[in-house]
Amino acid sequence: MKALFWIFFVGLSFISFSQDTKPQTFDQMVRSYYKNTVPLIYPHQLYKKIIGNEKVYLLDTREKKEFEVSSLNNAIHVGFDHFNMSKVKTLDKKTPVIVFCTIGARSEMIGEKLQKNGFTEVYNLYGGLVHWKNKGYKVFKNGSETYNIHVYSEKWGKWLNVGKPVF
Repeated sequence: MKALFWIFFVGLSFISFSQDTKPQTFDQMVRSYYKNTVPLIYPHQLYKKIIGNEKVYLLDTREKKEFEVSSLNNAIHVGFDHFNMSKVKTLDKKTPVIVFCTIGARSEMIGEKLQKNGFTEVYNLYGGLVHWKNKGYKVFKNGSETYNIHVYSEKWGKWLNVGKPVF
Protein backbone atom coordinates (compact mmCIF):
# COMPACT_ATOMS: atom_id res chain seq x y z
CA MET A 1 0.00 0.00 0.00
CA LYS A 2 2.83 2.37 0.91
CA ALA A 3 4.54 1.63 -2.46
CA LEU A 4 1.29 2.40 -4.31
CA PHE A 5 1.06 5.73 -2.48
CA TRP A 6 4.62 6.69 -3.52
CA ILE A 7 3.99 5.70 -7.14
CA PHE A 8 0.85 7.86 -7.13
CA PHE A 9 2.67 10.78 -5.44
CA VAL A 10 5.64 10.67 -7.82
CA GLY A 11 3.33 10.38 -10.83
CA LEU A 12 1.22 13.32 -9.64
CA SER A 13 4.37 15.38 -9.01
CA PHE A 14 5.65 14.62 -12.52
CA ILE A 15 2.36 15.66 -14.09
CA SER A 16 2.34 18.87 -12.06
CA PHE A 17 6.00 19.61 -12.93
CA SER A 18 5.51 18.98 -16.65
CA GLN A 19 2.52 21.32 -16.71
CA ASP A 20 4.53 24.03 -14.97
CA THR A 21 7.32 23.85 -17.58
CA LYS A 22 5.05 24.47 -20.56
CA PRO A 23 5.41 27.97 -22.02
CA GLN A 24 2.94 30.28 -20.30
CA THR A 25 3.62 33.41 -22.35
CA PHE A 26 4.35 34.23 -25.94
CA ASP A 27 7.94 35.16 -25.04
CA GLN A 28 8.50 31.83 -23.26
CA MET A 29 7.06 29.92 -26.20
CA VAL A 30 9.15 31.78 -28.78
CA ARG A 31 12.36 31.52 -26.80
CA SER A 32 11.82 27.78 -26.38
CA TYR A 33 12.19 27.43 -30.18
CA TYR A 34 15.19 29.73 -30.68
CA LYS A 35 18.79 28.54 -30.70
CA ASN A 36 20.09 32.14 -30.54
CA THR A 37 22.35 31.65 -33.54
CA VAL A 38 21.09 34.72 -35.43
CA PRO A 39 20.86 38.16 -33.82
CA LEU A 40 17.32 39.31 -33.14
CA ILE A 41 15.64 42.45 -34.33
CA TYR A 42 12.45 43.51 -32.59
CA PRO A 43 9.38 44.87 -34.38
CA HIS A 44 9.90 48.47 -33.21
CA GLN A 45 13.53 48.36 -34.42
CA LEU A 46 12.55 47.04 -37.84
CA TYR A 47 9.73 49.56 -38.10
CA LYS A 48 12.23 52.40 -37.53
CA LYS A 49 14.41 51.03 -40.33
CA ILE A 50 11.43 50.81 -42.66
CA ILE A 51 10.07 54.29 -42.00
CA GLY A 52 13.62 55.66 -42.13
CA ASN A 53 13.95 54.19 -45.63
CA GLU A 54 17.06 52.26 -44.61
CA LYS A 55 18.11 49.74 -47.20
CA VAL A 56 17.37 46.25 -45.89
CA TYR A 57 16.27 43.03 -47.49
CA LEU A 58 13.14 41.50 -45.98
CA LEU A 59 13.13 37.74 -46.59
CA ASP A 60 9.94 35.81 -45.93
CA THR A 61 10.98 32.26 -45.13
CA ARG A 62 7.48 30.83 -44.97
CA GLU A 63 5.95 28.63 -47.63
CA LYS A 64 4.27 30.12 -50.70
CA LYS A 65 0.71 29.52 -49.43
CA GLU A 66 1.58 31.44 -46.24
CA PHE A 67 3.27 34.28 -48.15
CA GLU A 68 0.24 34.63 -50.43
CA VAL A 69 -2.01 35.43 -47.44
CA SER A 70 0.13 38.32 -46.18
CA SER A 71 3.68 39.45 -45.59
CA LEU A 72 5.72 42.52 -44.83
CA ASN A 73 5.53 45.12 -47.56
CA ASN A 74 8.18 44.57 -50.25
CA ALA A 75 9.34 41.28 -48.73
CA ILE A 76 11.06 38.73 -50.94
CA HIS A 77 9.66 35.23 -50.69
CA VAL A 78 12.45 32.66 -50.30
CA GLY A 79 10.55 29.85 -48.59
CA PHE A 80 11.81 27.24 -46.18
CA ASP A 81 11.31 23.69 -47.44
CA HIS A 82 12.87 24.43 -50.83
CA PHE A 83 15.19 27.26 -49.86
CA ASN A 84 18.53 27.39 -51.61
CA MET A 85 21.13 30.09 -52.01
CA SER A 86 20.23 30.68 -55.65
CA LYS A 87 17.15 32.53 -54.35
CA VAL A 88 19.37 35.23 -52.87
CA LYS A 89 22.26 35.24 -55.35
CA THR A 90 21.49 38.77 -56.60
CA LEU A 91 21.43 40.31 -53.11
CA ASP A 92 24.35 42.38 -51.82
CA LYS A 93 25.84 40.37 -48.96
CA LYS A 94 26.81 43.55 -47.09
CA THR A 95 23.26 44.94 -46.95
CA PRO A 96 21.32 44.05 -43.78
CA VAL A 97 18.95 41.11 -44.18
CA ILE A 98 15.91 40.58 -41.98
CA VAL A 99 14.52 37.05 -42.07
CA PHE A 100 11.08 36.23 -40.71
CA CYS A 101 8.40 33.58 -40.57
CA THR A 102 5.39 32.94 -38.34
CA ILE A 103 7.22 33.02 -34.98
CA GLY A 104 10.90 33.12 -35.97
CA ALA A 105 11.97 29.47 -35.73
CA ARG A 106 12.20 28.64 -39.44
CA SER A 107 13.66 32.05 -40.25
CA GLU A 108 16.45 31.49 -37.73
CA MET A 109 17.49 28.38 -39.68
CA ILE A 110 17.50 30.29 -42.97
CA GLY A 111 19.44 33.08 -41.25
CA GLU A 112 22.11 30.55 -40.26
CA LYS A 113 22.47 29.49 -43.90
CA LEU A 114 22.82 33.11 -45.00
CA GLN A 115 25.51 33.72 -42.39
CA LYS A 116 27.43 30.63 -43.48
CA ASN A 117 27.30 31.87 -47.06
CA GLY A 118 28.82 35.27 -46.42
CA PHE A 119 25.93 37.56 -45.54
CA THR A 120 27.48 39.89 -42.99
CA GLU A 121 24.43 41.39 -41.28
CA VAL A 122 21.54 38.97 -40.77
CA TYR A 123 18.76 39.48 -38.23
CA ASN A 124 15.79 37.34 -37.25
CA LEU A 125 12.52 39.19 -36.58
CA TYR A 126 11.68 38.36 -32.98
CA GLY A 127 8.32 36.62 -32.76
CA GLY A 128 7.87 36.68 -36.53
CA LEU A 129 4.72 38.00 -38.16
CA VAL A 130 2.61 37.07 -35.14
CA HIS A 131 4.55 39.42 -32.86
CA TRP A 132 4.83 42.06 -35.60
CA LYS A 133 1.05 42.16 -36.01
CA ASN A 134 0.39 41.96 -32.25
CA LYS A 135 2.52 45.09 -31.86
CA GLY A 136 0.19 46.93 -34.23
CA TYR A 137 2.28 46.97 -37.40
CA LYS A 138 0.80 46.40 -40.83
CA VAL A 139 0.97 43.38 -43.10
CA PHE A 140 0.22 43.40 -46.80
CA LYS A 141 -1.13 41.29 -49.61
CA ASN A 142 -0.17 42.41 -53.10
CA GLY A 143 0.72 45.88 -51.83
CA SER A 144 -2.54 46.46 -49.94
CA GLU A 145 -2.96 46.24 -46.18
CA THR A 146 -4.70 43.12 -44.90
CA TYR A 147 -5.63 41.82 -41.48
CA ASN A 148 -5.13 38.19 -42.43
CA ILE A 149 -2.10 36.37 -41.08
CA HIS A 150 -1.27 32.83 -42.05
CA VAL A 151 -0.36 31.46 -38.63
CA TYR A 152 0.86 28.05 -39.82
CA SER A 153 -1.42 26.10 -37.47
CA GLU A 154 -3.94 26.47 -34.66
CA LYS A 155 -1.06 25.95 -32.23
CA TRP A 156 0.49 29.23 -33.35
CA GLY A 157 -2.83 30.93 -34.09
CA LYS A 158 -3.69 31.11 -30.42
CA TRP A 159 -0.88 33.63 -29.95
CA LEU A 160 -2.26 36.09 -32.53
CA ASN A 161 -4.12 38.83 -30.68
CA VAL A 162 -4.48 41.30 -33.53
CA GLY A 163 -5.64 40.38 -37.02
CA LYS A 164 -7.41 37.39 -38.47
CA PRO A 165 -5.66 34.02 -38.28
CA VAL A 166 -5.65 31.92 -41.45
CA PHE A 167 -4.62 28.25 -41.43
